[in-house]
Amino acid sequence: MTPLVWAFTLLAMLAFSANSLLARAAFSTTTIDPASFTAIRLAAGALTLFVILRCQGGKPTSLKAGGWSAFMLFVYAAAFSFAYRDISTGAGALVLFASAQLLMISYGLFKGERASILGLLCALGGLAAFLAPSASAPPVSAAALMAVAGFAWGAFSLLGRSQGAPIVSTTSSFIWALPLVAVLILTQLPHLNTDAFGVTYALLSGCVASGLGYAVWYWVRVRMTAIGAGAVQLSVPVISALMGLALLDESMSVQSAVAALVTLGGVAWVTLTIRRPER
Repeated sequence: MTPLVWAFTLLAMLAFSANSLLARAAFSTTTIDPASFTAIRLAAGALTLFVILRCQGGKPTSLKAGGWSAFMLFVYAAAFSFAYRDISTGAGALVLFASAQLLMISYGLFKGERASILGLLCALGGLAAFLAPSASAPPVSAAALMAVAGFAWGAFSLLGRSQGAPIVSTTSSFIWALPLVAVLILTQLPHLNTDAFGVTYALLSGCVASGLGYAVWYWVRVRMTAIGAGAVQLSVPVISALMGLALLDESMSVQSAVAALVTLGGVAWVTLTIRRPER
């Protein structure tokens, strides 16, 4: 990858890490409910992307063009929010991105892509070692919801690669996901609740970590193979922990630091050895 693609990939991974931290902070320190968080996040992301798109002189695509992407985006965002009520930041990020990566690697292999298996094992082993010491076993229901979110996110990323201009397709997905959000809100009316900090976390998640973050990710995604896109996301749980160390006064052992370096090294190994199928 070029230096510019590397730089924007890092920005996208930082945004994804911020999403995990913001969601967990919202559900552990405020009274906002998952449906409200999801609605505010997606609405704020849609507005942010629409402004960006209009500034570029574009407009969203038709419902047909963005329907499946919108559905996958909604499933990811809703399952993500409900799962983070009962799962820690690190464990949630592990289940989420391992599921997404598994789907994308499977798709890449099916399409004939090849990469270093040792690199993949290195990245997965480092990630498991990094999360195991501090991650308690999450509730089965929360882990299952996060796995659904991960598979939906992987499908959303793959669909984005096959569509046209990244900003256009991403904006369309967010806009067409809003009717599904309305249905979710209607089904959760008795459980809705918000507060100032919860709304703030949701707005930051929607405008910055999701809206801007996804726009950058889609730009990067169309310049990567499916295996590369899946492998690079293995760095997100590690980055999330580093951000927690810096911003939330969390601690990190030497063993965790070494495991983080192994994970990032495995990601780089896979990315550098990816080979597209010959045509």
